[in-house]
Amino acid sequence: MTKNTPSSNSGGTIYTISDLAQRFDITTRAIRFYESEGLLSPERQGQKRLYSPRDYATLKLIIRGKRLGWSLAQSRELIQLYNPAENNQQQYQKVLEKVRQSRERLQEQMNDIEIMMIELNDQESRIREAMDKQ
Repeated sequence: MTKNTPSSNSGGTIYTISDLAQRFDITTRAIRFYESEGLLSPERQGQKRLYSPRDYATLKLIIRGKRLGWSLAQSRELIQLYNPAENNQQQYQKVLEKVRQSRERLQEQMNDIEIMMIELNDQESRIREAMDKQ
């Protein structure tokens, strides 16, 4: 296995910590943090950590969750629901609910921003009018 190049075995692709850090543009320290939180469970080969396709998928979910504003606890909840025997339907339903909630929260933030922009524009207009009168 060469550095930063995933290798394959009969169980699927195996990734090193450097592979994952590069693919997800995160630090190896962040990956070790997720490992310490029990979210990733790499095999060990001496000092080297070897991550499975499941670890890859878990990390991908964590990263996506962060972009959606999910807490690590929310991502953990979804990861724990993963059950290949059930075709992930329970996980999909939870993800859909979290996406809906995130969309609602973002819409509220957009509304707040719109109101703030109107208020700032009004304030700017009043200041310009006051300056013109002087």
